[in-house]
Amino acid sequence: MSRPALLLAALLPAAGLVLAARSRAQEGRPVDAAPAAPRAVLEGHFATSLVCAQCHSEGKDATAMRDAHGRSVAPFDLWRGSMMANSARDPLWRAVVAAEALATPSRAAEIQAECMRCHAPMAAIEAERLGEPPVGLDLLAKDDARAQLALDGVSCTVCHQIPPEALGNDSGHLAIGDAKRLYGPHEEPFTTPMQRHTGYTPTHSAHVRDARLCATCHTLHTTTLAPDGSETGHRLAEQTPYLEWRNSVFDTERPDPGPLAATCQGCHMPTTDDDGVAIETRLARNPLGRDFPRLRPRAPFARHAFHGGNTLVPAMLRDHGPALGALAPREAFEATIAATRAQLEARTARVSVLEAAREGGRVRARVKVENLVGHKLPSGFPEVRRVWLRLRVLDAAGAALVASGEHDDHGRIVGPDGAPLASERAGGPVEPHRDLVADPAQVALYEAVLADAEGRPTWRLLRGASYLKDDRLLPRGWDPAHPDAAITAPVGVEGDADFVGGEDVVRFDLPLEHDGPVTVEATLLYQALGARFAAELFTFDAPEVARLRALLEGLPVADRVPVAVARARVDLP
Repeated sequence: MSRPALLLAALLPAAGLVLAARSRAQEGRPVDAAPAAPRAVLEGHFATSLVCAQCHSEGKDATAMRDAHGRSVAPFDLWRGSMMANSARDPLWRAVVAAEALATPSRAAEIQAECMRCHAPMAAIEAERLGEPPVGLDLLAKDDARAQLALDGVSCTVCHQIPPEALGNDSGHLAIGDAKRLYGPHEEPFTTPMQRHTGYTPTHSAHVRDARLCATCHTLHTTTLAPDGSETGHRLAEQTPYLEWRNSVFDTERPDPGPLAATCQGCHMPTTDDDGVAIETRLARNPLGRDFPRLRPRAPFARHAFHGGNTLVPAMLRDHGPALGALAPREAFEATIAATRAQLEARTARVSVLEAAREGGRVRARVKVENLVGHKLPSGFPEVRRVWLRLRVLDAAGAALVASGEHDDHGRIVGPDGAPLASERAGGPVEPHRDLVADPAQVALYEAVLADAEGRPTWRLLRGASYLKDDRLLPRGWDPAHPDAAITAPVGVEGDADFVGGEDVVRFDLPLEHDGPVTVEATLLYQALGARFAAELFTFDAPEVARLRALLEGLPVADRVPVAVARARVDLP
């Protein structure tokens, strides 16, 4: 056993970080077998997060990694409840990969291997380095060192080991250096503790705060496949948050960044605490839980929370952590969900009712939606996430007299009869982009829908050759003349002159038979797993798909329904 491994084995018990074996017989759990319990592993160029946690988690006798109010901002403590930490445990991702493999069985092994590059990068890269076969989903059911690396998701020794000269790669083609250096933004790091306990050398480099670091996995192109596995010759820009950000007012790479300029890290890894106060603290504590005397407080200190817009999967992990092999306790997922909801509700979008009036048995309104984030809203994996406008006309008691965009307890958009719209069902039509909503059965729905090589709508990623519809809200400052504009351009919004960078205006003209005063209420709703995508996914007979369905059905209604991210109201006499 190596010196770092011996030290690790001796120090982890004293630090209280060895996790007890998790029960594989949790009553009522919706899965057949829990993954292996997380443990500290050093293998090849990588280490699981529990190795890093011996110094980068909260210590009860340490002042390190705390904000001005003494709250823990330790990287391990915040990261473990994030989607980054759970990228390989994510039951939605596993179900999607299983469905893609079933849809194109002749390429199943390649599909799994490609998806593992971003969701289980340590295992994928280590296998590649050693000339071993690419890893697949079956690895996630094992309990060897490689499986532990896979289950640890996008972990510390992935992002911090990308050298500055490797920025610019995409589609999960991570380049990891050979020197076992872990890069950080602070000058003159104290190297001895990390070298002795893990074998890695902390190294200063400002590139870890560069948005291109995130682009490695968040600019993704996929090759279009026919049902027989043959390539159609198409290449799809599957997700492009980084390119969308470059064509926005948030871009820091341009020669003259504006006042709103901020990197991915600036929003998703803030350097201020929950009260907006800049964090200055020691970067680590010793494995016994006390401060390293030689370490001094540093700033800026980024919170490794990685809050995005997903509250759904963290809720599954919260309720079924042991069954899903989660590293984090329930309270960590509760904190992630609360912080994500706060971000969605306060910093994601704005809705305004520009005008509203009643005339001739109709109510008419113009509603503006503004995107406040540095990429499309929603962004990322197409067809999964979506947002839509719900317009309600309420009487004096708050009851809805007429509405567009209502949903049921499963998050399905419903019509005036309370039944899901046909566009919510597998095989149904696609809801078009709407500049005018003139019927309660219509909805202003912002989403991306793929088209296959024949131009038909498809809900399988690897059938996607182009976009049939992409009216996701553009980021503020999006410019059609920008070099990245062609690859991020909207689709299906022709003729809608007010669908522009950062905003859209929708007109509503709905029937109203009511003589008393009313309130026009417009709400923007965000859904992490669109009901239509889920319906199409559930047509596949795979254990991972059945598991996801059971998990969803077991969630409280509050976790299943979309999140209201912005709202505006106008009273009419």
